[in-house]
Amino acid sequence: MMGAIAGSVRAGGGHTVGVIPRGLVGWDVADADADELYVTGNMRDRKDLMDSNSDAFLALPGGLGTLEELVEAWTGRTLGMHHKPVVILDPWDDYEHLKRLVARLIEDRMLRPAAARDVVWTTEIGEALDVVERAWAAGEGRR
Repeated sequence: MMGAIAGSVRAGGGHTVGVIPRGLVGWDVADADADELYVTGNMRDRKDLMDSNSDAFLALPGGLGTLEELVEAWTGRTLGMHHKPVVILDPWDDYEHLKRLVARLIEDRMLRPAAARDVVWTTEIGEALDVVERAWAAGEGRR
């Protein structure tokens, strides 16, 4: 999915940045067409570079790595480590179980309700981008 989005961005005249740990380069998943491609020593370095250079976090349906990065960005916002918008774009309800888990954690008093408000759930691309733009207008995000 990331490759398809990056290709579409470039086809539309946009600029893309790829960040990949050295250990995955041989897996043939690096975006060789990226306008900028950074190869890091490991996954932690990758996330540090992405976090420090991001203005917002937008999660699309994905696998375990996507889920881990989403939760880390969300946790960072909840703990006040950053004030960048965290948005989940979920057009096919892939994250429905996560949404129910969060509700259950709140119900069981293992998660503060405020933490659930630190992420915005959307189903449409335009809606997700509007959330990010409103956050930026309010002074959130933007390095």
